[in-house]
Amino acid sequence: MESVARGGTRWTRFAVVMVPSVAATAAIGVALSQGALAASFSVSGQQFKVTADRLDGQGFVNYGAMDVSGSGKHPVTVIGLEDATITDLCQSVVIPVPIFGDVSMKLTAGRPGDPKVKANKLYIDADDLQANATFTEIDIGVSVDETSKGPGPSQGDDYVPDSFAQQADSVVFTDVKQRAWATSAGTFQLSGLAMKVQRGKNECY
Repeated sequence: MESVARGGTRWTRFAVVMVPSVAATAAIGVALSQGALAASFSVSGQQFKVTADRLDGQGFVNYGAMDVSGSGKHPVTVIGLEDATITDLCQSVVIPVPIFGDVSMKLTAGRPGDPKVKANKLYIDADDLQANATFTEIDIGVSVDETSKGPGPSQGDDYVPDSFAQQADSVVFTDVKQRAWATSAGTFQLSGLAMKVQRGKNECY
């Protein structure tokens, strides 16, 4: 009989626990699109990294806000897009596990040869963003409460009323690298989804 030490980590069990979270995320996306849930939520207190070769967005808005976690408030720049198409998406998070060490979870989708990732009512709360950007019909310095080209401020976001924002009819980001606290969407279609869980740090960048 095989002996299993108490406190050990079974990778198959860990994977079984993680897979339902993908289904839960999809269910939350459906609820958001139907207006059943607010798009705001308390963040985990842990950042994650995202890269993409290209993001084409229609209806762009950008403003400052605060995300809230158990460790306090985190200032972020919120990027809101009415519709987005993403090429070669990668998302990674490193989870520190007591005694065991770091565990990385990496998700990829929309890779070359696969259909592109598509999202509707997409909001990204980031504190670091690096990319090349091209905007069409951009307005800089508009009141966040008067934006009209994008999806508008996310419901429940903690921002200063009438504060600085910018908007554009469309935007193209290339060579995207970002560090984010949260992402939400009405719908999020991930083509060619692949997820890997492994010990140590295995991030998108």
